[in-house]
Amino acid sequence: MQQKAAAGEGAKVIYLSPQGRKLDQAGVSELATNQKLILVCGRYEGIDERVIQTEIDEEWSIGDYVLSGGELPAMTLIDSVSRFIPGVLGHEASATEDSFAEGLLDCPHYTRPEVLEGMEVPSVLLSGNHAEIRRWRLKQSLGRTWLRRPELLENLALTEEQARLLAEFKTEHAQQQHKHDGMA
Repeated sequence: MQQKAAAGEGAKVIYLSPQGRKLDQAGVSELATNQKLILVCGRYEGIDERVIQTEIDEEWSIGDYVLSGGELPAMTLIDSVSRFIPGVLGHEASATEDSFAEGLLDCPHYTRPEVLEGMEVPSVLLSGNHAEIRRWRLKQSLGRTWLRRPELLENLALTEEQARLLAEFKTEHAQQQHKHDGMA
């Protein structure tokens, strides 16, 4: 491929394909370590197998479904990898603190006003106690992951603190469900 030669040594050619390795945060972090990526986008039926065999370094997929081409997966890959380039995000630590960076879903976020249609921002977030805020965010992140994507927890070795916070979340969730069921 002429583009690989033009890009110089170290360029990695990525083909976006449903047959590729599924893109996840670990894969994004891995790809972000490359200085030069060339993305190849096929159309509905893909590209010539000979090109895959001779020119493609890696195949990546964004999921188990069919799109009309590789352009949208390429945009997904570009956006997710670009977040690791210094200066792309306003706050350098944002990419490492985002959802999935630690293998967990993100905690809930709140904005002003403090009360919206009768629903209040959790008081701990208004307290100014950074240690308690961090603890609350971690507990909510663990709980949200347990509720929405429990398979993600199977791949994690939880610390003592994380295990304790998850147990607390589960207890609180069960109590809320019991209270809610009693009202229904």
